[in-house]
Amino acid sequence: MIVLKTPEEVEMMAQASKIVAEAHQVLKKEVRPGVTTLFLDSIAEEFIRGHGGVPAFKGYRNYPKTLCVAVNDEVVHGIPSNRILKEGDIIGLDLGAIVHGFYGDGAVTVPVGPVPDQVATLMRVTEEAMMKGIEQGVVGNRLSDISHAVQQHVEAHGFSVVRDFVGHGIGRQLHEEPQVPNYGRPGHGPRLQVGMVLAIEPMVNVGGYHVRVLDDQWTAVTQDGSLSAHFEHTIAIQPSGPPRILTAL
Repeated sequence: MIVLKTPEEVEMMAQASKIVAEAHQVLKKEVRPGVTTLFLDSIAEEFIRGHGGVPAFKGYRNYPKTLCVAVNDEVVHGIPSNRILKEGDIIGLDLGAIVHGFYGDGAVTVPVGPVPDQVATLMRVTEEAMMKGIEQGVVGNRLSDISHAVQQHVEAHGFSVVRDFVGHGIGRQLHEEPQVPNYGRPGHGPRLQVGMVLAIEPMVNVGGYHVRVLDDQWTAVTQDGSLSAHFEHTIAIQPSGPPRILTAL
């Protein structure tokens, strides 16, 4: 069942989402060669708690940390550790916050120092694809119009869209109905309506779209070892015009 949010509930989600967006700005400044992913996790948790939020991921299905990290061929859900970032890496930073019982969720992928042109293109195209999907988040469109816009942009640039993980509804739960795939034909699924709040999050690989989960039962990596990027915004469908991006500053 898709739970529609009242304007008051959307405002509470906006508060949680603002913490997520601001935390990302802080984390981006700390990403550099020589830092550990565990250090970034500690900054994320301190920031969220210091701004009146609760880390959304910590303890979720027994996940042990605040941040989900994804370095290079990792797609999503990497657990922060003593792994040291080095120049030329890319790192996905996925985090969520809870305020007054409502969730915000967002992700960015950033370079660790200079990266080759193709890697920069991967990150740019992934973010662009997210925004192309978000543009379809208007009343009257179908859910798969978002999915199709993402896939079309990604594949036009020669990359592939991960199929095993998808976007989702969000509200009092981190993951609610509907699922929002990043691929598919347009014109399918439920009609978008006011009160829907969705997390739009393409995960894009340089190589094939197949992934596998490591022995830690969390970290997903590309099956062919190619690089992967991930961007995510939480959006609220509006009565008219484009959606409100809650995780945008």
